[in-house]
Amino acid sequence: MESFSARLKTAMDARHLKQIDIVHAAERAGVKLGKSHISQYVGGKTIPRTETLRFLADTLGVDEEWLLGHDTPETSHPQPPAILAETAQSDRPQSQRNTTSNHPTILTEEGIPMRQFHKSTKLDNVLYDVRGPVVDEAARMEEAGMHVLKLNIGNPAPFGFRTPDEVVYDMGRQLTDTEGYSASKGLFSARKAIMQYAQLKNIPNVGIEDIYTGNGVSELINLSMSALLDNGDEVLVPSPDYPLWTACVNLAGGTAVHYTCDEKSEWYPDIDDMRAKITDRTVAIVLINPNNPTGALYPPEVLQQIVDLAREHQLMIFSDEIYDRLVMDGLKHVSIASMAPDLFCVTFSGLSKSHMIAGYRIGWMVLSGNKRVAKDYIEGLNMLTNMRICSNVPAQSIVQTALGGHQSVNDYIVPGGRIHDQRDYIYEALNAIDGVTAVKPKAAFYIFPKLDVKKFNITDDEQFALDLLHDKRILITRGGGFNWQEPDHFRIVYLPRIEVLKDAVDKLADFLSYYHQ
Repeated sequence: MESFSARLKTAMDARHLKQIDIVHAAERAGVKLGKSHISQYVGGKTIPRTETLRFLADTLGVDEEWLLGHDTPETSHPQPPAILAETAQSDRPQSQRNTTSNHPTILTEEGIPMRQFHKSTKLDNVLYDVRGPVVDEAARMEEAGMHVLKLNIGNPAPFGFRTPDEVVYDMGRQLTDTEGYSASKGLFSARKAIMQYAQLKNIPNVGIEDIYTGNGVSELINLSMSALLDNGDEVLVPSPDYPLWTACVNLAGGTAVHYTCDEKSEWYPDIDDMRAKITDRTVAIVLINPNNPTGALYPPEVLQQIVDLAREHQLMIFSDEIYDRLVMDGLKHVSIASMAPDLFCVTFSGLSKSHMIAGYRIGWMVLSGNKRVAKDYIEGLNMLTNMRICSNVPAQSIVQTALGGHQSVNDYIVPGGRIHDQRDYIYEALNAIDGVTAVKPKAAFYIFPKLDVKKFNITDDEQFALDLLHDKRILITRGGGFNWQEPDHFRIVYLPRIEVLKDAVDKLADFLSYYHQ
């Protein structure tokens, strides 16, 4: 039986198509298919998943089964291949042409263009590679029976981190009381506990009505951007960032303008770069502190410079602080809102990481400071909050329990604790690899190492991630997935136990001993 790669090359040669032609066809069709994917398919290193296979068969005008190497007729389509249909339709009457001319046309048996339904153009600038093409390839490999070590996503449960028993017990006791909707902003008990937590963080001017619960912080980021932005509004977002921030700004019609975080300065924000990127369209600054993906923790002097800048230009501050209870080395997290009582601030946090309950989906945002200047915006927030009815009520019911009493996360972040010791190991082990350097994280459970791109000739970080996955069965997230512009970084989640991390680092070191892109 002829291989998939051989059949693919045969079909491409028969139609005089190069790899880049397939990539361009995918762009027009709204299919995420990059140069690295095609080269993997042509090189015989991997086989596409069902949706991609269908696109390739349609584009090349061949049968899917034939493309997979089975003995069926080469083509079962009476119409021209989709990639050629655009040229064919130029000879047709205007009434029969596809109105979305940037997509390949699908024709009926009679040769009449069929209406197609495409994803919104608002998704054109949306990126979320934490669950992206490389993850799709890992899923395909797992379906084929291969074991993949997933160091790509901050999900504590698969690595043996358990929810505190008291939290599980209290949720069970309250399940029958949480079957209905809650108030849109959340249960009183949950918001009261969050309000008191905000007080402990010295966040000023916060009452019960300033607390909003959400299905994780992710939902609230989306909601907060949708309520604020008009087309063309600009928001300063860090690079590297947690990519949901950039995605939500763009989806809301705004423009994410990335300010650089400086690796040479502990990954702190470059204040001069931030200042240079403020325009008359800038409405807000986003801060991720502690930072994902770098693990940086910003000291008060850095936060003060950001406050001064926001004050000078009358900007809102959005501060993502979901990792504020995962701070190591005896350091203390400071909420930027506590330093800006005269500014309008929105602070985000939750229990997914600190209490190892990512699947419960419970987060919150806190409005603080000068709320008079945001009265209309708050009205918009309330409107969207009411529209989604409420967040997960059983998860809300354990907020009070989780925030009170002994904080089990403290046991993980001190010497002898898992997160602390795994952090120390991965930092030292990565820096021991020739061609790899990394800044030591101060918080969270991520590290963002740098590759010597000249040594490894790396020009495509997605290709690097795919090659590592295929050769060593290790799944990481490329630096570009965090809106980092150079192909020289990747993120590792150091949640696995040290013996697992050691095996992963040994495989990475072996991979880099021969890798050259």
